[in-house]
Amino acid sequence: MNDPVYLNALGVVCALGRGQDALREGLFAAAPGGVAAHAGVLPGQTLHLGIVGETLADDGVLPAWQRSRNNALLLTALTEIRPAVDAAIARYGADRVGLVLGTSTSGIGESETAIAHYAREGVLPSHYHVGQQELGSPVMALGGLLGLAGPSIVVSTACSSSAKAMASAARLLRGGLCDAVITGGGDSMCAFTVAGFASLEAISPARCNPLSRHRAGINIGEGAALFLMTREPGPVTLAGWGESSDAHHISAPDPSGRGASASMREALQRAAIGPDAIDYVNLHGTATAQNDQMECLAVNGLFGDRVPVSSTKPLTGHTLGAAGAIEAAVAWLTLADNPDGRLPAHWWDGAADPALAPVTIAGPGSALGRPLDYVLSNSFAFGGSNASLVLGRAR
Repeated sequence: MNDPVYLNALGVVCALGRGQDALREGLFAAAPGGVAAHAGVLPGQTLHLGIVGETLADDGVLPAWQRSRNNALLLTALTEIRPAVDAAIARYGADRVGLVLGTSTSGIGESETAIAHYAREGVLPSHYHVGQQELGSPVMALGGLLGLAGPSIVVSTACSSSAKAMASAARLLRGGLCDAVITGGGDSMCAFTVAGFASLEAISPARCNPLSRHRAGINIGEGAALFLMTREPGPVTLAGWGESSDAHHISAPDPSGRGASASMREALQRAAIGPDAIDYVNLHGTATAQNDQMECLAVNGLFGDRVPVSSTKPLTGHTLGAAGAIEAAVAWLTLADNPDGRLPAHWWDGAADPALAPVTIAGPGSALGRPLDYVLSNSFAFGGSNASLVLGRAR
């Protein structure tokens, strides 16, 4: 079946805050927030990171082997949509509600702490369980808490994880395997990922500067976003999705942008719209030299310089496996209850890189003067795993 799928409810937590109001306020603020200087993640270094400062939901409701900061972030996002989720379970039955999430870190932070304890004490902490790091932990935690009996899937494809999870959720609905799916993703801050990107010389010590000729790399962030997706009409539809794998290099994108272009074109084709229908593009926009070059080339090749674009990673940080879901939340808020068509600002130093294909940057205060109809959001990952989502305002 090809029925439309709708994103009926949104719960989110990230460096900009907790809930829709906090995220909306941060996206359209007159000055950048969220990402800030933090010391201690890597020894002797102060880095700009997108760390969540909000009090998180208590993971004590979970079995000990499922407790982690990653699952606490997901529980926090779930709290925002729990009434809608409970209503869906009551309406459709636990076996008709699925759970599809993306993550790349899961409980790595808990393993880091346990290993440090072992190095000091010679034994692992009594509360530590290797299951905390299991990539399936997010769906085991949320599914067990909610009593779900439908399909339960974790997608882990680095920075495209939760965008691909949302595409998988839509396929479950269209295939008639579920009547509702809780989908999105979460990733938590840990030294492992920060050190990994630092080893690639891809970390910026200051707030990241996408599309600038002075760009110096990414800011790592953390967070979670969850949607209740059904075939029942809601404020925003997941109109289309596209996925590709260019397999150019284990960590570098194909400089031609062919994989990115393929995922965007497939998303538009599935949405049955042309490039002219897109009102705004949320870039993957990591502020690394290679990503920005490739993405601008691909976006310009498809849209020219007509459509306004921005990267919201200077606000949230790059939340890795959660990035696709959090940036889908950005798209959701740009489409819903936004009569003036305000656009998420692109925060940078304004020093355009002449080597990049031209795009139209949505600066602070940018607005279309009308509601947006369609937004495209890109998520590109290591190994050439590309995902693009088209979200539309329901009418």
